[in-house]
Amino acid sequence: MAKTGAQASPVVVFSMFMLFIVLFFSFVVSDNGKEVEILLSFKSSIYDPSGFLSNWDSSATFCQWHGVTCNNNLSHVDKLDLSAKNLTGKLVSSSIFHLPFIQTLNISNNQFYGEIPEDIFSSSSSSLRFLNLSNNNFTGQIPSGSIRGLEVLDLSNNMLSGKIPPEIGSFYSLKFLDLGGNVLVGEIPVSITNITSLQFLTLASNQLVGPIPHGLSKMKSLEWIYVGYNNLSGQIPEEIGMLTSLNHLDLVYNNLTGEIPSSLGNLSDLQYLFLYQNKLTGSIPDSIFGLKKLVSLDLSDNSLSGEISELVIHLQNLEILHLFGNIFTGKIPKALTSLPRLQVLQLWSNRLSGEIPESLGRNNNLTILDLSTNNLTGRIPDGLCSSSRLFKLILFSNSLEGAIPKNLSTCTSLQRVRLQNNRLSGELSSEFTKLPLVYFLDVSNNDLSGNIGDQEWDMPALEMLSLAGNRFSGRLPNSFGSQKIEDLDLSGNGFSGTIPRSFGSLTELMQFSLSGNKLIGEIPEELSSCKKLVSLDLSHNQLSGQIPSGFAEMPVLSQLDLSDNQLSGEVPPQLGKMESLIQVNVSHNHLHGSLPSTGAFLAINSSAVSGNDLCGGAETSGLPPCRKVKNLNWWFYVACSLVALVLLAFAAFGFIFIRKRNNLELKRVENEDGIWELQFFDSNVSKSVTVDDITLSAKQVNGICRGNKSSANDFQFVVKEMNDVNSIPSSFWSEIKQLGKLQHPNLVNLIGTCRSDKNAYLVYEYIKGKLLSEILHELTWERRRKIAMGIAKALKFLHSYCSPSIIVGDMSPERVIVDGKDEPRLRLSLPGLLSTENKAFISSAYVAPETRESKDMSEKSDIYGFGLILIELLTGKSPADAEFGDQHQSMVEWARYCYSDCHLDMWVDPMIRPGHASDVNHNQIVETLNLALHCTAGDPTARPSATDVSKTLQSAFRITSCVSTLKLSSSV
Repeated sequence: MAKTGAQASPVVVFSMFMLFIVLFFSFVVSDNGKEVEILLSFKSSIYDPSGFLSNWDSSATFCQWHGVTCNNNLSHVDKLDLSAKNLTGKLVSSSIFHLPFIQTLNISNNQFYGEIPEDIFSSSSSSLRFLNLSNNNFTGQIPSGSIRGLEVLDLSNNMLSGKIPPEIGSFYSLKFLDLGGNVLVGEIPVSITNITSLQFLTLASNQLVGPIPHGLSKMKSLEWIYVGYNNLSGQIPEEIGMLTSLNHLDLVYNNLTGEIPSSLGNLSDLQYLFLYQNKLTGSIPDSIFGLKKLVSLDLSDNSLSGEISELVIHLQNLEILHLFGNIFTGKIPKALTSLPRLQVLQLWSNRLSGEIPESLGRNNNLTILDLSTNNLTGRIPDGLCSSSRLFKLILFSNSLEGAIPKNLSTCTSLQRVRLQNNRLSGELSSEFTKLPLVYFLDVSNNDLSGNIGDQEWDMPALEMLSLAGNRFSGRLPNSFGSQKIEDLDLSGNGFSGTIPRSFGSLTELMQFSLSGNKLIGEIPEELSSCKKLVSLDLSHNQLSGQIPSGFAEMPVLSQLDLSDNQLSGEVPPQLGKMESLIQVNVSHNHLHGSLPSTGAFLAINSSAVSGNDLCGGAETSGLPPCRKVKNLNWWFYVACSLVALVLLAFAAFGFIFIRKRNNLELKRVENEDGIWELQFFDSNVSKSVTVDDITLSAKQVNGICRGNKSSANDFQFVVKEMNDVNSIPSSFWSEIKQLGKLQHPNLVNLIGTCRSDKNAYLVYEYIKGKLLSEILHELTWERRRKIAMGIAKALKFLHSYCSPSIIVGDMSPERVIVDGKDEPRLRLSLPGLLSTENKAFISSAYVAPETRESKDMSEKSDIYGFGLILIELLTGKSPADAEFGDQHQSMVEWARYCYSDCHLDMWVDPMIRPGHASDVNHNQIVETLNLALHCTAGDPTARPSATDVSKTLQSAFRITSCVSTLKLSSSV
């Protein structure tokens, strides 16, 4: 029996083994079928325009499907990676989160929308370790629940709202948590400090408030904290100093107050410390200078005070130091000269005094140095460019003296040099005028001297040159070695001789000033070849001869100042026909004859024509009427007596001619509705439009009407009816007359007014097009560039070439009409009515913060609105979007966050995303956002002028080289 039992044992074992195999494969087949069902159900619920999921069918085993990875042993779905596949759709609760063996799930960088399934954390597979839903369009709240084994959770850059659920603290195994780039509100839950395994924490760019939890000290594994771009308040917790594994600490753009805790000096592994744009006070703790691994230290834009300690010498790994925008005093520490890796040093806008350390740059690796707007004295050190990498040198608005160092003259890496408003002396060396990469050079308002006309200029990249307000003398150079110059200011010096005819070859020139010199001779006719010239100032010289008639052929010339010279002859009548010319000054010359009474001369001030022997012109000129005096022979007088009747007839005709009203003068017209005062600002319109046309148009639904069809000048116009005529200020109509004189291709032109005791209408040209807000999302990058440039040109015209400057007021996409040629046409607010007509505007999302508080508008508030339009053109988002909530300047702060911390694909409008469109240039987009952030600076004085905006855009749209994304400096 024993023998028989021994023989039966292998049979039993084999049977049991076969049973196990059958059961195992039945289990596998069953699970595989469930996984296939889940995957196919997911595929059917979404939109896959790129066809990435095209092989998800029976033609291949599911482990071979795109994006699917199975484990080696059991053929179960172990990983699903569908990131950046342009997938769109909503996620349902029975979706891919229920794959039973899934460990890694990545659907980031797609277009998924709707709410995240509420059971995602309560019923998802317990095997899940990696979950990435970032960079989609998910909305709603973060679901409750937790997955205890989850190690990576990334929900960043969506539109999630509400509070961070307290259950977040139950994700005990998390090592990586990123909830940044949403619109989360409320306080940071204290329970988050229970995740003691967490290494990476990002809550940046939300709307979080309240203090930073003190319990962070329990999270000993933390290596990265980024909670910037929120509204956090209170002090920086001392307990952060206990997180000794910390490598990166970023608390920027909050409302943190108090002093920087000295305990931060305990973070011996810290490489990046960013605390900029808060309300921190006090001095920099000495312990900070003990962080020997620091690579980048940015404490800018706070209210920090005291001196910068010489202990900075211990930061031997430091590459970037930003302390600008504080109230530091004392001297620049000499210890900075001993930091071998220092590349970027920005200390501008403080109260630093004393000399720049003599050896600065000799032992550094400087690329950017900005010490502007301080109280620095002494000389510019000659070793600043010892690294041979310095490309940006900004030292303006100090009290520096002495000569420009010779070593800077051989610094061939320099690109942008701003040394204006100091006390520099000496001459420009021959090497300095041959720097090959300098595109912006401003040494104005110093005490520099010498004869620059005798030395060779070879600066092929030069676009802006200002030598104004110095003591340069001698003749002018024939060339500066560049055909790219856009802005040339040589005013306020002692230049003599004639204006070189070769200046006419500067075809890119837009602004040119030679005023306040000792120039003689005639104005070269060749200057009229500068077809892009907008402003020309030759005043306060000794120029003679006649005004070149060719000036009338310059298509965009808006400002012309020829005053205080010795010009003779007549004012060319063609100048009065220039549509672009807005401001002209010919006073104190030897001009004679009749002054044009059209165009820019129509309302010219008497001070702009005085000191000549001119006559005629408009009433505002203050000139006497012209008399025609003929040099007649004696026989003519005899003949006159014989043809008295003929002369009387001519006299009568002349009398009638003089009495005839100019088409542009105010006319009184009577019809059945009463007496109307009618005035047009375009002579063609006055011949085509009647009072009846205007009143009829006002009664139509769209207010659009054609002029008199019997006229050769048939065209359409738009009528705006003014409400409550009796409440309109008396100054309104004189100011509206000034608006009527504005002619610019990027403005909606006002062409006339019509008013009576009961009604008043404004007549505008009709622009066939659509509002920018209506078509923005349809536009290609090329079209958006053209629109941005056009608006910038309009602002430059209004702010720089109108006197006084014109404020747009409501600077928003609703004010921009894009015509059929993609030219933007800006509609101006009405003068004197900004506080009454546009009450709603004050609460608009496009209003600058200072305007919202003071109700006062300025050029800088226009620039702020333009900055928001730029952000909208780049991102497709509006400041009124729900995802930004009620957070103050939330879109601006979000854009700053994106600029410094997000990949371009995460924030740019998908329509113009590089790779999706052939006309998109990555560097142009980054540079344009850089400009937009300057335009939306919280401090109005830090915003660029319209002229700078226009120049920067033109430069950005030509950029093809790599762009550094270093943090912004004020020196645009």
